[in-house]
Amino acid sequence: MKKFNVIVNGEAFDVEIEEIGGAAPASAPAAAPRPAAPRPAAPAPAPAAPKPAATGGANEITSPLPGTVLNIVAKEGQAVKAGDLVLVLEAMKMENEIVAPQDGTVKSIPVKKGESVQTGDLLFTMG
Repeated sequence: MKKFNVIVNGEAFDVEIEEIGGAAPASAPAAAPRPAAPRPAAPAPAPAAPKPAATGGANEITSPLPGTVLNIVAKEGQAVKAGDLVLVLEAMKMENEIVAPQDGTVKSIPVKKGESVQTGDLLFTMG
């Protein structure tokens, strides 16, 4: 016999339920045998060498998230200071300002206004 507390339309009822002529209750499954000894972890692969910069000494700025290039403020060849706005990405109806990470010159901007970009895509290079 099992006892339950049942609430119907906000009113509580104490209910006893008895199983009649049913199969025997299922027993808990037997525990699985334990493995003899854990295997040692394989050594981690050596980290890949960083990609060489395609534009000798240039700093490549990549997209931090997928989105659409909403506006390009800086021009190629323009001198910028750290924190200056270079372009604006729109992602999920939010505008994300992409700024210059350092003082320098915008060497190239391979993306165009309205272009879709993915995380890691090149937005601009600085030198």
